[in-house]
Amino acid sequence: MVTGNIFHCRKNSWPPEEYVSRHTLHLFDFDSAGPPKHAWRRRLNSHANILKEFSITFMEAIKMVRLGIRLWSYVREEASHGRKAPIDPFTRESCKPSASQGVPLGGMGSGSISRGFRGEFRQWQIVPGTCDSSPVMANQFSIFVSRDSGNKKYASVLAPGQHEGLGKARDEGISSWGWNLSGQHSTYHALFPRAWTIYDGEPDPELKVSCRQISPFIPHNYKETSLPTAVFVYTLVNTGRERAKVSLLFTWANSIGGVSHLSGDHVNEPFIGEDGVSGVLLHHKTAKGNPPVTFAIAACETQNVNVTVLPCFGLTEGRSVTARQMWDKMMQDGQFDRQNFNSGPSMPSSPGETLCAAVSASAWVEPHGKCTIAFSLAWSSPKIKFLKGSSYHRRYTKFYGTSERAALNLAHDALTNYKRWEEEIEKWQSPILNDQRLPEWYKFTLFNELYFLVAGGTVWIDSSLPSTNVKNDQDSPEDAQRVDVKVTEAEVNHRHTTISEYSTTSGCNGSTGDGLKNNSDPAVTQNKRNSNNLSEHFKWQDQLDDYDDVGRFLYLEGVEYIMWNTYDVHFYASFALLGLFPKIELNIQRDFAKAVLSEDGRRVKFLAEGNYGIRKVRGAVPHDLGTHDPWNEMNAYNIHDTSKWKDLNPKFVLQVYRDFAATGDMQFGVDVWPAVRTAMEYMEQFDRDDDGLIENDGFPDQTYDAWTVHGVSAYCGCLWLAALQAAAAMAEQIGDRFFAETCKTKFCTAKSAFEKKLWNGSYFKYDSGSSSNSKSIQADQLAGQWYTASSGLAPLFDELKIRSALQKIYDFNVMKVKGGRMGAVNGMHLNGKVDETCMQSREIWTGVTYAVAANMILAGMEKEAFATAEGIFIAGWSEEGFGYWFQTPEAWTMDGHFRSLIYMRPLAIWGMQWALSIPKAILDAPKVNMMDKILISPATFSLSLTETGVRKIANKAKCFGNSVLHCAC
Repeated sequence: MVTGNIFHCRKNSWPPEEYVSRHTLHLFDFDSAGPPKHAWRRRLNSHANILKEFSITFMEAIKMVRLGIRLWSYVREEASHGRKAPIDPFTRESCKPSASQGVPLGGMGSGSISRGFRGEFRQWQIVPGTCDSSPVMANQFSIFVSRDSGNKKYASVLAPGQHEGLGKARDEGISSWGWNLSGQHSTYHALFPRAWTIYDGEPDPELKVSCRQISPFIPHNYKETSLPTAVFVYTLVNTGRERAKVSLLFTWANSIGGVSHLSGDHVNEPFIGEDGVSGVLLHHKTAKGNPPVTFAIAACETQNVNVTVLPCFGLTEGRSVTARQMWDKMMQDGQFDRQNFNSGPSMPSSPGETLCAAVSASAWVEPHGKCTIAFSLAWSSPKIKFLKGSSYHRRYTKFYGTSERAALNLAHDALTNYKRWEEEIEKWQSPILNDQRLPEWYKFTLFNELYFLVAGGTVWIDSSLPSTNVKNDQDSPEDAQRVDVKVTEAEVNHRHTTISEYSTTSGCNGSTGDGLKNNSDPAVTQNKRNSNNLSEHFKWQDQLDDYDDVGRFLYLEGVEYIMWNTYDVHFYASFALLGLFPKIELNIQRDFAKAVLSEDGRRVKFLAEGNYGIRKVRGAVPHDLGTHDPWNEMNAYNIHDTSKWKDLNPKFVLQVYRDFAATGDMQFGVDVWPAVRTAMEYMEQFDRDDDGLIENDGFPDQTYDAWTVHGVSAYCGCLWLAALQAAAAMAEQIGDRFFAETCKTKFCTAKSAFEKKLWNGSYFKYDSGSSSNSKSIQADQLAGQWYTASSGLAPLFDELKIRSALQKIYDFNVMKVKGGRMGAVNGMHLNGKVDETCMQSREIWTGVTYAVAANMILAGMEKEAFATAEGIFIAGWSEEGFGYWFQTPEAWTMDGHFRSLIYMRPLAIWGMQWALSIPKAILDAPKVNMMDKILISPATFSLSLTETGVRKIANKAKCFGNSVLHCAC
């Protein structure tokens, strides 16, 4: 916990008055128009440098050549079936990544569009699993200003003209517009989920303009946070002596990014809605069989604001109105003709033609007067379709229906509700922003890293049932055989304290007849029902639990690693969801609990060694929930056989216990307990010498999947110790006393073996092997202790050892890398040289650095913690850094070259905030000593819950309430 005011230094503090004149800030000091005190800031004329990607060394290439060949073959095979491989290092985007990102638009799980800090709309992720980073340059805000005397006129796109994708020739397209903004006096201020752009006398020196971008990202609000919409509120202040007519123009192309606008059959349609909201609907017919999308651009007409539209214009000759003619009309009149609202739907666009629309809002601003004009953007793509699976309805359809025309209502509601959204956002953020103990950079970076929950390819569906069964026409030949899939779900019904097993059979593609089996223990089976009963059960549950039904949630490991809910990475990122949307986090854990008890016998080739195995082994936590058929075809990752990884199962147990302890949700604990036990029992096979401690198997069998481990490892061994303690604590509360005592026995012997094999007097060695890096200092060596402390459990080791190891990490992995200005390198030798055993040992992982900092906070090392995390800010987010804002990568090298932009793990910064404000439920919980007298003899983990035992556990769900028990030595 942070103590005292030790972070009052102004290092990396960006006060707004250094970017905007004090006079302008004073003018905007009302109605949230001015930029916040704490924000990430840039001038619009800042250079957006091209980012540099990492490269492997010659020796690394030699070691990985066989993997590279197999991966190349796999990528080509997937492409031949119209699918993108989840990991494809060979295909590059046509638009090179640049330091141009900003706050993304929209809520979670309904597709996202990012907006660069200079104003361009880019990073299109409307179709799940696809991301087109190229900006659509026709999508712009522009301003037209004239004054009573007629002597002064200004017209400009509200973005600097030095953009990629902007033609230079004066033609009928957007290059004919007025790109007159230099950006020298305009600034961008980001505090997710809002952003401010201040035009301080540009283009009109006597007009101050503020644009406030707002998206409905509201913690614990499971309705509005799902909405695909955003608002742009313009505040105009006339500092001149003449009144000014100001027209703002919002233009939008009928496109979902890339070249989608050229596919044809797109239609635009004007509308007049309620409460003065009017605009244009852009109906987009997607290619490749993807569900259609409808955009809405709108503005709100008031007594002083007049809204007009131009439903259609083109970028080339052939349309009745071209982009040049549209601009000329605005230059002359400052508005469009009112009769355009009566034009009805347009003719469908032709292939190769770009169809655009415009909304204009104009107002007179008196001398020294103020005016507000609000626009909204919404998109409705109610159905999502995975390439090899069923279609689902997005979460927002629960409230807006399944029509694409819901975009109109979304745009309307955004304009009528955004002030309340802002109030709720400010209420959430203010306690942290006003905490004088915290560094300035940390406050806004904490919120801005949440961009990933919108821009990380998130999918949020309405329920667990598919909307329709869609026949897949892109299956590979080996998948052509239809195989029955049996799914059984052991479930405790807490209302009637009965145990039921539901069984359903449905089609599933596979190359073997084994199918997907969810093998619940027959001892907990009371009833078997058919698929109709299962559907009825879910409907009944929805009716009774409507308030708690928050749907199901997916997010990508990264936009370059296309796997949903990658679990070894979610281990780091999950603190954000648990703190802000705990019901989503619990549902993710329920999905993995079900997966633990499942088996998928389809044959898979693992690319690292070229060997074969089955897709999913019962008892093993899956690496991910899949790519092209999530929930149904898990483990899209096929580099290694992750059923042999040593970190996934302990991470499952640790996350489940942390969530259980923090929420006090006994029913959740009861629901997932069979999976927790199974996951622990599964790991018994990896204890080769019966010392209670798991061993690694001489290959990269953990999240560092290029970094080989031999014998006992600090990372996996520490996770295992923590899992034993968490399982014992959870078993105590669930009522499984026998299993609790067994875990305590294992813990005692395992801890002794761990310290004997790895502790060297100042830190825990990388592993117990004899390789050249076995003595390396691993930044992540105390990951298990991090979770132990975060969950209110007793320390795994004595305080001196914990602090000694963390101090060694700080002194070597942090401070010996550019003086601590880049984060914590993964591996470091005692001689102060970076461990270059492999690509990952020499990398700095952003999320791991945040996790190490969280661990330091929990150990009372606040100064070291914030200095460690600040390295990520300096290298990634500061003006002197490498340009990774709003696209924080998994890793960068010592020279700042990135690997895998827009990655999940950096959400671990919320682990720091968790450490600073551990929930009261955890702090106040009674403790259970791991060294309590053991009442049973050491036993194996081959224990099964009897039906009677589960009934007792279910009954305890009622009497335990919200109390939480914890272990302490």
